[in-house]
Amino acid sequence: MTAKSSNLHVLVIQNEGASPGGLINEWLDEQGADVEVLRIDVEDRDVDPRDYQLLVPLGSEFPAYDESRPFVERSRLLLERAVEEEVPVLGVCFGGQLLARVLGGRAFRAPTSEIGWTQVRSRDSELVSEGPWFQWHFDTFSIPPGARLIAENDSGPQAYVAGRHLGVQFHPEVTPEIMDEWVRTYRHELEDEGVDPDALLEETERRAEDSRNASWRLLQRYIDAVARLSSESVHGR
Repeated sequence: MTAKSSNLHVLVIQNEGASPGGLINEWLDEQGADVEVLRIDVEDRDVDPRDYQLLVPLGSEFPAYDESRPFVERSRLLLERAVEEEVPVLGVCFGGQLLARVLGGRAFRAPTSEIGWTQVRSRDSELVSEGPWFQWHFDTFSIPPGARLIAENDSGPQAYVAGRHLGVQFHPEVTPEIMDEWVRTYRHELEDEGVDPDALLEETERRAEDSRNASWRLLQRYIDAVARLSSESVHGR
């Protein structure tokens, strides 16, 4: 079974204008999924996770533990409801950190930041290959109780599975277009970290096809083996 045969209804939770769903949205569109985007940083509306078969919270420049920002609190409450209602969640970077919090783990400032294309050590290469995957983060998370560590590197955990949920630290959604926007919007962070923006753009362009293939393999495996979104469960919800 693939999502193409399921009429999958997905809520992509976008936290800022510069960080859209990218390759994730492209893959969902390829599968014929019905995708709704919630700009939770600017939209304060009630959302029932039971209206969807999958939630995909994306990245943010703000910490997943900073609840002084209203959208972080709204996001946490929405993910809590999704977990309670057993709606699968695929959390990306900030989204993966926030999901870890909801599941009983912690999100906190990382000892070292990561910006760039990096390898990971995978315990399930059919789900998460060893990369390289793109990273841009200053925070990290602890593996929630009962969750299974899927990938890590020297900087910390990179992916985990908890039931039908998957959280990843890296950015499987990134495209050259997204990278252009990130370099323009967050150039000060690159300067602070001593990262060459031109080299970052060049490498992202060079890796675009391989990155797309790795991301699409991850998404298909997640849908089939972790979220277990068979056509029966989708149409029967």
